[in-house]
Amino acid sequence: MTSRLVRRNGFTLIELLVVIAIIAVLIGLLVPAVQKVREAANRMTCQNNIKQLGLALHNYHDTNGAFPKGRTIPNTIAFSAQSRLLPFIEQENAGKLINFSVAYTDPANTTAAAIVVKTFICPSDTVSQVPTKWAPLSYRVNEGTTVAMWQGASDTAGVNNALPPDNGPFFCNNPYKFADILDGTTNTAGFSEHLVGDFNQTQVSEMRDTFRPGSYPATADEAVAMCAATNISDTSTQGFSDVGAPWIYGYHSTSSYWHTSKPNTRSCMFPPSRIMTTATSNHTGGGVNVCMLDGSVKFISSAVSITTWRAIGTRNGNEVVGSDY
Repeated sequence: MTSRLVRRNGFTLIELLVVIAIIAVLIGLLVPAVQKVREAANRMTCQNNIKQLGLALHNYHDTNGAFPKGRTIPNTIAFSAQSRLLPFIEQENAGKLINFSVAYTDPANTTAAAIVVKTFICPSDTVSQVPTKWAPLSYRVNEGTTVAMWQGASDTAGVNNALPPDNGPFFCNNPYKFADILDGTTNTAGFSEHLVGDFNQTQVSEMRDTFRPGSYPATADEAVAMCAATNISDTSTQGFSDVGAPWIYGYHSTSSYWHTSKPNTRSCMFPPSRIMTTATSNHTGGGVNVCMLDGSVKFISSAVSITTWRAIGTRNGNEVVGSDY
């Protein structure tokens, strides 16, 4: 009796499970690499965006003889510096929609406030909850190292008279010039990043929201300490979650940042007139992109010393800038 060879087709269950396990391991190895490549591309796009804003500043200065004001007051008007740069980043049509003679909230400015400007958004800043009537902003102008929200002519109540004068290249109602940048454009930050808020007063997003400690600092160091000590899990300390929109609005929670505290630390507000809005980002490696006033872009680590970070935050401090940036 002749024996027959039995031909077997397909896999056994054990073989199939082994193949699936191998594929899962390969995917597990591949995903981090893909994410790393994607973040590298996002970071490059982010750097290009912020560089375009730096170049726009130069062109704006050439045309107008000064940089745009960091913010304008009264608050009912309050346009951002970024809104005035639109014609210099190939957004002339959006710029023409803005009526700077009425409030940013005026119906005449509703259409402009909702226009999404890609140059204003870092692709690593995942924005999902901004109201449809507002468009987001990831890049802020540098207002220096003080804790003053208003000062001088903009501080009509005189509550910040005892504080050091503003020292950033942008401030409320002050159109500074290249000649005012006594520390040199290479050593002075113009733009950095700040993550757009979660727009939810019951949700805590430490690097996005602005918190309210309920105290009133007299110095930058006090502001840093008071903000760090705040129990942010208590939602009563939530100041503003509607951060970073609309880009047309010139305000501490929307269009400006300070070099008071290091990158990727909390932001806090101290009503009625003191503020500490920081630079934050989602970039891997822990740091933020900064566009210096000479147009160069640097990625500055969150581990930078506070001395160096504050030194590049001033336009006229005459500091010796450290090598850690």
